[in-house]
Amino acid sequence: MKAVHTEAAVVLEPAATADAAVIWLHGLGADGHDFVPIVPELGLPADHRVRFVFPHAPVRPVTINNGMAMRAWYDIPSLTRLDRQDGAGIRASEALVHGFIRRELDAGIAARRIVIAGFSQGGAIALQTALRYPQRLAGLLPLSTYLPLADTLAGEASAANRDLPILMCHGDFDPVLPRQLGENSCDILRELGYTVDWRHYPMQHAVCEEEIADIGAWLRQRLEV
Repeated sequence: MKAVHTEAAVVLEPAATADAAVIWLHGLGADGHDFVPIVPELGLPADHRVRFVFPHAPVRPVTINNGMAMRAWYDIPSLTRLDRQDGAGIRASEALVHGFIRRELDAGIAARRIVIAGFSQGGAIALQTALRYPQRLAGLLPLSTYLPLADTLAGEASAANRDLPILMCHGDFDPVLPRQLGENSCDILRELGYTVDWRHYPMQHAVCEEEIADIGAWLRQRLEV
């Protein structure tokens, strides 16, 4: 795959013309380069036609990190009180992801061939965006994360993505976002009628080899590659 670097994202282009895309959002303080090394480990066939897009979050002060400026999809006032969420920042990043989806649509990729993925804070934005997106997507891949603005989802959920395939993964020993937080989010989604494939692994706030293999198999099935 050929890597293209822009101010907005790292893009991995397949050898053949792309007919599908994965938009993968990084976690707090990282950038679009963070998950690029995982792509060769996914086990996709050599002739796959999947474009991987790894956007860079904006740089902003983050309250829980003493106001230090870093790449973040939204501010985090607290990790223990989800009633204190940066709703404006979350929705602004949702709009940013809409822009990346629009670029794929403009490039000829159908919405049903686009997966939205994300790790940690990026996973929260993936959930926020995909479940509300007005066109049917290919799948949703939230990793080591939680459901933001959960109390608004029932009223804002897109009918087009009610049956969206969701693979939700978490670490058993995550000290940043405890597994229970992910499980609670999964339960909320199921109560709202979503079918969630929930998987957990003996790891901390990270990804592991078994999880990467599961993600690869899931992507191959979702995108038929």
